[in-house]
This record gives sequence, C-alpha cells and structure tokens, in this order.
Amino acid sequence: MADFPTLDEQSTLDKQLDKQESLWDVPEPRQGWLRHWDTFIGPGATSQEHFLILQGAVFGLLTVIAVEVLNENLDWTIWQFLLACVLAADIFGGVAANATSAAKRWYHRRGQGKQQHLQFAAIHIVQIALVAAFFMNNDWSWALVVYGYLMLSALAISLAPLYLQRPIALLALVGGILTNIYLLPGAPGLEWFVPVLYLKLLVAHLLRETPYPPPATT
Repeated sequence: MADFPTLDEQSTLDKQLDKQESLWDVPEPRQGWLRHWDTFIGPGATSQEHFLILQGAVFGLLTVIAVEVLNENLDWTIWQFLLACVLAADIFGGVAANATSAAKRWYHRRGQGKQQHLQFAAIHIVQIALVAAFFMNNDWSWALVVYGYLMLSALAISLAPLYLQRPIALLALVGGILTNIYLLPGAPGLEWFVPVLYLKLLVAHLLRETPYPPPATT
C-alpha cells in the first residue's frame, strides 16, 4: 500500500508550495521615468542585480576597446567603433539583465507565453541588420541565416516541455557558436556578436527558471 503523508508532512509540503508560488509575485514598477527601467529589466531588481547588469555592459565596452587596440588590421571608422560599443553594451549587459531573478519574475509572469518570448527574440533583427549593414558590406544572406537560426531555435525551445528547454537551449547555443566559427564567420572585430547574442536570448531570456530571492538579513 502507498504511504500517505502525515498531517505534519502535508503541512510542510503546503508551506513549501506556498513559498515557491510567492517567489513569482511581481512587485509594482516604480513611478515616473523609473517605471520604464523597471518594465525593461523587471521590477524589484536588487542593487547587486543592477551592479551585475552594469558590469556586463562595461565588460562589453572593454571587449570592443581591446579588439580595436589589439587588432592592427581593423579599419573601423569612429562611427563603426561607437556602434560596436553600443551593440556590445546592449548585448553583454543583456546577458546579465535577462538572467536576474527580477527578469525571470517579469518576463515569465502570468500572461507571458510563447508569443511574447518569440516577439522579444524577433525584435533583435535590428542588431543583426546593423551588423550586416555597417560591418559586413550589406551581407544580407549572413543576416538571414543568423536570424533564421535564432528564431528556429527560439521556437524549438518554446515548444519543448519545460524540463527539456534547458538542454535544448544549450545545444542550440553550441550549434550557433560552431556555425559562427566554421560556416558563417562574423565581421572582423565582431566575432563575439553572434555567440553572445544567442547566449542572451536562447539561454538567459527564454529559460523559465526559479527567481530565487536574496538571502534574508538578520
């Protein structure tokens, strides 16, 4: 015969479930211009989460600066350099921003489903188009493959059962990296663009993961 939980055990299980559900409670966005920021990265982000987002953006900027300094054959104009800095800050910072508990609560809250997640991935055609136009001499076939792989991967992840989404996302990321290295190399100086973009969208954003709170202070 099956062993049924005792009243004490059932009470403990109920408390654990209630606590898990409460992790998904979304704080109200702040008022004024801060509301736009909150609805971008997720309301209730901690100071540590804000710091990591900033660190991600700075890391992206330093990457572009290092590439420009170390690559003697890189012949960027000042406008290309500035555009590369903006793209790097957005994408590197976006990896951290989309992986925070605040973002998980916000982008995976009730009412946010496959359609919204695919739309979020789809709008990144802008970044891909900018790279194709300003760094790859209007190579739209490259842009089409990069964007097509992104959207097909995002669709596969979104349609998969929840417990399989993480391994599918990681395999899609590996496939995208290998494609970027061996089949469709990116623009000189922007070799990081496709792998980090896929990391931001396929892994950091799309995966529904528990939004763990910071440890309680005593």
